[in-house]
Amino acid sequence: MKQDVRVNGFHETDTGNRFRTAMKNSIKACLMASVLATGFGVASTEHSAAQGLFQRLFNPENHRRQQERQKQEQLRKKAATVKVSAPRYLNYTPDKWKVVSLAPLSEKKTAEIKPADANLEPADTATVERDIVPVEPVVLTNFDRARPALKELSLTVLPEVGEALIAYYREHPDFVWVKDGQATPKAEQMRKAMAATGKFALVPEDYFVAPPAVSGLGAAEKEAALMRFEMELSAAAMTYVLDATRGRVDPNRISQYHDLPRHDVDLVDALSDLAKAADVPEELAGHQPQNEHFRKLTAELERLKSEDEDAGQIVIAPGTFLKAGKSSPEMKNIVAAIAKNGSQDLLTAHAETLSAYDDSDLYSPELIALVKAFQKEADLTPDGIVGKNTINALVGETNAAKIAKVELAMERSRWIPEELGARKVFINQAAFTATYTAPGEDPLSMRVVVGKKSNQTNFFYDQIEVVEYNPYWGVPYSIIVNEMLPKLARDPSYLDRAGYEVTTPRGRKVSSASVDWYAVAAKQQSINVRQYPGRSNALGAVKILFPNEHHIYMHDTPSKNLFNKDVRAFSHGCIRLHDPQGMAAAVLGKSKDYVASRIAEGQNEQEQVTGDIPVYVSYFTAWPEQEGSGIAYYSDIYDRDRHLLKAIGKTEAAREKARNAS
Repeated sequence: MKQDVRVNGFHETDTGNRFRTAMKNSIKACLMASVLATGFGVASTEHSAAQGLFQRLFNPENHRRQQERQKQEQLRKKAATVKVSAPRYLNYTPDKWKVVSLAPLSEKKTAEIKPADANLEPADTATVERDIVPVEPVVLTNFDRARPALKELSLTVLPEVGEALIAYYREHPDFVWVKDGQATPKAEQMRKAMAATGKFALVPEDYFVAPPAVSGLGAAEKEAALMRFEMELSAAAMTYVLDATRGRVDPNRISQYHDLPRHDVDLVDALSDLAKAADVPEELAGHQPQNEHFRKLTAELERLKSEDEDAGQIVIAPGTFLKAGKSSPEMKNIVAAIAKNGSQDLLTAHAETLSAYDDSDLYSPELIALVKAFQKEADLTPDGIVGKNTINALVGETNAAKIAKVELAMERSRWIPEELGARKVFINQAAFTATYTAPGEDPLSMRVVVGKKSNQTNFFYDQIEVVEYNPYWGVPYSIIVNEMLPKLARDPSYLDRAGYEVTTPRGRKVSSASVDWYAVAAKQQSINVRQYPGRSNALGAVKILFPNEHHIYMHDTPSKNLFNKDVRAFSHGCIRLHDPQGMAAAVLGKSKDYVASRIAEGQNEQEQVTGDIPVYVSYFTAWPEQEGSGIAYYSDIYDRDRHLLKAIGKTEAAREKARNAS
């Protein structure tokens, strides 16, 4: 006999009947909605809703898959529209010059008569009269007599120069460059020194001041002419000091790839020192960077300017490409270029090959050995193939091109600190090298990989702080959006399967398929993605951190083959090191064995770097060689020379306009 069971006041049979009735009504509603949608023109959204309900009730798994496909299709469409832009080059704006009135210097303030005791009561008049300090008669100096001319005098100068000019003469109200009604010998020394500024890659016209023409003038006109000369020469001297110390160009206005704070310059102190200097040219030259690399660049510029333009320049036909056993009419030019530009050691080692060469077109084994030796000396891949990079090294730069690169290097030298530090790491992106130097130690130099042209490495400097062993790779936002989002649109579980950890800002792990990646791309949701340590980790076994807003650091890499290439611009902006363990050991002051042992532990750990070790992530297409006194020249891989030349051109045009307006 069937047991009578009640549920919520009803028989079980009643409950089942009610459920079946509800289901039938729902199905009827779905079918009716479908009929109405197709037969009577109800909106398609209602039709879809009805179908969706039907699917949820009778085929939930298929419905789930369909929704996932729709979600991925939407993500694919949205992913195609979202990109994180790289830093960009800017339309350079040169420093603005302005008209500065010198009227504030035209009046001399005289001392006021004051009672000796300011605390006396007004009633003590007898005491006040007795204690009045007599005032010496005011004696006007030549500068004071000429002051009235300043009331109508104005100069077109850089704002910093205008402020410093007024500040200096308020503090030192006297002539620096004028005495006994004429320009002093010191003034002439100053004019000659500033006329020779081309040797420091500056423009003499920027500092030109004509001598005062006072012959035949009346007293007032003569005083006015001398005062103008005084102010113009001081302003020119301050402009020179500013340019020599910080450069004529503000690099941060060239591009967003530059992050170099402009040096502060005390122009009042600089003019005070020039006023007291026994040797004005020496004092003036002291404002140029006083370091070894700038001295070498200065000497190279002088040497280049003294040579005949492109004298004896050897030309190898553009497009020449030569492999072993082949022949080329350019063979004689290749041999001639090696004979001209090879080191004495190379020429001695291959003297027999060079003397036996008979202008043949055949690329023989002996000549291959000669070319390989030259390639090795030029820090190229010694493969014996004569292509674009080898030809550039063989032919070298024209004299004019070298001069331009040296002058740009001298300008860039003014953007970085004058004293680079006893211990330091110097990275030259254009040379694809990183070099650690310290007193009493042999330099450690190695090949590096830098950013692609679309992901350029920034130009900045910072302090090395941490070495990390077996690092995680925290994936930058730009890479998530630009490179991973399209993959996630095709495969939501891509990150989970590829060895990445996805976490919320609070550190909770989530699956990559559960994240709304478009919301992440739109910065409506925060998510962290990092790659686990291991052999496939993009950072390899070690990274060296100098925290900066550009998220750039030095690190190991599993892609070792890229170091064999001559042009090594392949990264997203970070610096990949050929010998990362060697660099880590150097900055830590430990051995490579120590670093290797820490890596072998397999743990993700950090070690603090002690002492101050600045790192310069720089860009120089001309720079002193590590050994010897020569200057090496490099290709402008990012076109930054071109952009700097444009900035200098705009600067010179603005200054010419200011001179004409004066």
